Amino acid sequence: MSREQMVVDGARKSFQTGKTKPLDYRTHQLKSLLRFITERRKDIADAVKRDLGKSEHGTELFETLGLEGEIKLAIEKLAEWAAPRPVEKNLLTILDDVYIQPEPLGVVLIIGAWNYPWAVTLQPLVGAIAAGNAAVIKPSEVSSHSAKVMEEFLPQYLDKDLYPVVIGGVSETQELLKQRFDHIFYTGNSTVGKLVMEAAARHLTPVTLELGGKSPCYIDKNCDITVACRRITWGKFVNCGQTCIAPDYILCEPCIQSRVVKEIEKNIKEFYTDNPKTFEDYGRIINQQHFKRVMALMDGSTVAVGGDSDESQCYIAPTVLKDVAGDSKVMKEEIFGPLLPIITVSSVDEAIQFIKEREKPLVVYVFSHDKKLIKRVIAETSSGALLANDCLVHYTVSALPFGGVGNSGMGCYHGQHSFDQVSHMRSCLIKQLKMEGVNSMRYPPHTARKLGWARFLLLKSVNVSRLNDCIIYTFIYVTLFSILFKFYSSLISLSSMSI
Repeated sequence: MSREQMVVDGARKSFQTGKTKPLDYRTHQLKSLLRFITERRKDIADAVKRDLGKSEHGTELFETLGLEGEIKLAIEKLAEWAAPRPVEKNLLTILDDVYIQPEPLGVVLIIGAWNYPWAVTLQPLVGAIAAGNAAVIKPSEVSSHSAKVMEEFLPQYLDKDLYPVVIGGVSETQELLKQRFDHIFYTGNSTVGKLVMEAAARHLTPVTLELGGKSPCYIDKNCDITVACRRITWGKFVNCGQTCIAPDYILCEPCIQSRVVKEIEKNIKEFYTDNPKTFEDYGRIINQQHFKRVMALMDGSTVAVGGDSDESQCYIAPTVLKDVAGDSKVMKEEIFGPLLPIITVSSVDEAIQFIKEREKPLVVYVFSHDKKLIKRVIAETSSGALLANDCLVHYTVSALPFGGVGNSGMGCYHGQHSFDQVSHMRSCLIKQLKMEGVNSMRYPPHTARKLGWARFLLLKSVNVSRLNDCIIYTFIYVTLFSILFKFYSSLISLSSMSI
């Protein structure tokens, strides 16, 4: 038996004891996770600095701050999320208890990503804990320092039997994927996502895949280009461009391309100084393999801003590419680095067509004062999300489901969406062994009269959740009186016919 199998079996045995069912237990684990983030803030920041060159304040802003918010929200809303959810009834079931009961799926596998090694690994864990699951946590081996901190310290705060951390590379991940899980949560690229889904299919395991893609950014020539470029510059070069929802490329008309280039160049200098290489808040490419991949993407394109690099430090300057062709090398795959290509289009029509001809992205960005134009982009494109006149910030709204569509992923998380994603929504209907006469319509022999009653009772829905108790009981009594009146009228009519 492999180490990975032993870990998964142990988590399942611990889950089967029912330890995670009480809400008090889940709340305690969530509070412990919050304490871990608070007490180990320095260890986390040091690890991210070594992995990605990110500053301490940058790590708190883009990694742990959102985590704290998600955990506090889950603690506050847990009782509400886990409570039975009433549903509409029909007249036949109006006296019954009919509701949806969220219940934990079982053992969840969380495969994290290296670009935000804490946020994208532990946010799904928040949902798994809140929903009452066990979870096996597999941090990315690429962000090795963060993975080691997670392995060393997380078991000191969480139940190590229910929430074990498994570190390792491809072979360990492959061994984990051979095991049976009740849900798999993977963040990464679509190539590996297909392998994860293939492995999950062997056990009929549901998956959540957060896969990214090439997110377009259309700039309307009539918008405030200064503000638009400032926000795009921030969204693109955060984390050295290694963000799944970063604007991947710009679409704009030729008449504003030079203005866009100048504004972005100005903002790069404002944000990161004249020498980003020495600036604390400008990070590094994760490793030399990815450095070479990103550098190779510039082949055949014209550098308008930046372009400097240092392989020994995995440094690539914030770079803008102009007059990029749609079939160029940089447009073949998600960039995941500090390169921002600009593709010129003749109009919003051409921009929409350009987007539609490619795989569905994780997010579509559009900058415009024209609300009709924004609505049109919403109506005529498809993506995991759409954000107008800003970048990245939709990720901070816990009420919005965060996830992709098509090639950019499936499933979603954040806030209650995380809870629901790793819960089974169990349908429950509880009847009493009374009023058997009402059921006579469903018993043989089947007649036209019985069918008429069935149509009346089954097709009339009642939204009980909108009614107070007094109205409900009044409605019930009136309905029952109506049914009985019609029933006895039918009997009287039959009796008259027989006489």
